[in-house]
Amino acid sequence: MNFKPIFNKNKRPILIAGPCSAETEEQVLSTARNLRGFQDRGGLQVDLFRAGIWKPRTRPGAFEGVGVAGLPWLRRVKEETGLKVTTEVATGQHVYECLKYGVDVFWIGARTTVNPFSVQEIADAMAGTDIPVIVKNPVNPDYKLWVGAIERLHKAGLRRIAAIHRGFSTYGDSKYRNVPRWQMAIDLMQEFPDLELICDISHICGRRDILAETAQKAYDLNFDGLMVEVHPEPDKAWSDASQQITPARFAEMIGSLVQRHTTSDDPDFQEQIENFRQQIDELDEELIHLIAQRMRLVREIGYVKKDKNVAIFQPERWRALAEACRIRAEKGDLSHEFISMFLEAIHQEGINQQDRIMNDVLSPHV
Repeated sequence: MNFKPIFNKNKRPILIAGPCSAETEEQVLSTARNLRGFQDRGGLQVDLFRAGIWKPRTRPGAFEGVGVAGLPWLRRVKEETGLKVTTEVATGQHVYECLKYGVDVFWIGARTTVNPFSVQEIADAMAGTDIPVIVKNPVNPDYKLWVGAIERLHKAGLRRIAAIHRGFSTYGDSKYRNVPRWQMAIDLMQEFPDLELICDISHICGRRDILAETAQKAYDLNFDGLMVEVHPEPDKAWSDASQQITPARFAEMIGSLVQRHTTSDDPDFQEQIENFRQQIDELDEELIHLIAQRMRLVREIGYVKKDKNVAIFQPERWRALAEACRIRAEKGDLSHEFISMFLEAIHQEGINQQDRIMNDVLSPHV
């Protein structure tokens, strides 16, 4: 797939900002005027003003957006401030309504990306237009589903396509609202180097106190830009209040971020990096060898279980093992998110290995 840029290649980072939801005309215009004011005073430049018109919520009864009534507000933002505007579309009808009011860029939300039928409906509605569209990752960490949504739009003739990384829903405790799993975004960067990639730090964090550190992490990982939810009175927001910040705080945060070089030609840097990388390569080889040894023991246990007619999954053993590993991980300065994913992957592979033994797929001592 080939893509055309949506944003100015010479201007980085790309900044998309505005309230989670368009609540009232005054709230929308107030936010936009404040954001435009920074640019007029020689400060940061917002590339797109965002506001949700339709809001798919997890549970019924929550505020689900003002709907079509909010589209004239976005048109006024364009007319009064000159800012380009974007909103989320989830159906073909949303596309048609946004086209009537001159919305500059559409984005497809995580709950829509997860449904290929919905994405195809949007792609069909956009066919024949040259409207840029940005695709958020699906709520679950399914890389092929994310790429598939982009492919559907591309096959409809659209070329000005970008992606938004907003993290993934998870069950259990985490410092994040949606766990980043940065590697999936990195994989997308590597597979499609000309696809612009934006980090939605608001939805990853779900809380304003860790927005700045997450924004810096996105900078350090070479994202093209950020999407940030900005509200004139965040605590009074009708949706997702805890993750929104004021325009002033937004400007302060962006101004404090450090833009780093992608690499360095300094000989001392190159020498040190190469030395560390060699050590990492050696450790990786040792890790693979140790994991293979572990799985050989897991298979031996599988044969014993089969011989004694004992179930594969042993809850007490798993709980004790997981807790012991987490304690060791904390001592080694490893994050809870990492060790949880690592243990789950190891445990699942062990179950798969023993299942093959139980069902006579593996011969003894393979």
